[in-house]
Amino acid sequence: MNIQPSTLQFLRDIRVNNDRDWFQANKAHYDRAWKNMQAFVKALEAEMNKTDLIESAKPFRIYRDVRFSKDKSPYKTNLGAGFQRATAQLRGGYYLHIEPGGCFAGGGFWDPNSQDLKRIREEFALDDQPIRKIMAAPEFINYFGTLRGDELKTAPQGYTQDHPAIDLLRKKQLLISRPFTDAEVLQDNFLNEVAITFQAMRPFFDYMSEVLTTDLNGESIL
Repeated sequence: MNIQPSTLQFLRDIRVNNDRDWFQANKAHYDRAWKNMQAFVKALEAEMNKTDLIESAKPFRIYRDVRFSKDKSPYKTNLGAGFQRATAQLRGGYYLHIEPGGCFAGGGFWDPNSQDLKRIREEFALDDQPIRKIMAAPEFINYFGTLRGDELKTAPQGYTQDHPAIDLLRKKQLLISRPFTDAEVLQDNFLNEVAITFQAMRPFFDYMSEVLTTDLNGESIL
């Protein structure tokens, strides 16, 4: 199952024709791109379930919610899909982003609630070596480079600026991603490369799942 060249071309076209009249006139072009994305996501979900437990795989529609946005463009210029892991014991989410010049496979913790973020910071403050070991692994660096995400400008409440794990404690998001060129997206092995990329996230996800399902003493909270 491949991403088709026509899908990327549609996304290039809508970038410069982001209005309803053009979209309606080219609805058949969008429908082909949307069906291509749906089929790719379904095939990717099946591949991921060989090594993980995916509860749902959801491609996101192209229509933007502009009610509270200064940008009133009615359509996104990308196609994306989220993959949710099953059961409360498996934490972390996967995401695939298809956009000409900006394609990537990513994952992590986009908007952790206050309770989860508090628990993560407690663990990092207690012992930051496990997460640093994961981040320093050659496979992690090769695929993802480093841990990304929005950060506080100062230390979170309860921690000092000179804490040895302050770089981790300041994070409000914990995200990793691997970029792909347009040419790579169109190759026959792209689905396999995305699946391999998601599998490479597992040490990070497994560690974070253990943190978020236990207390500081390692006892289950589920």
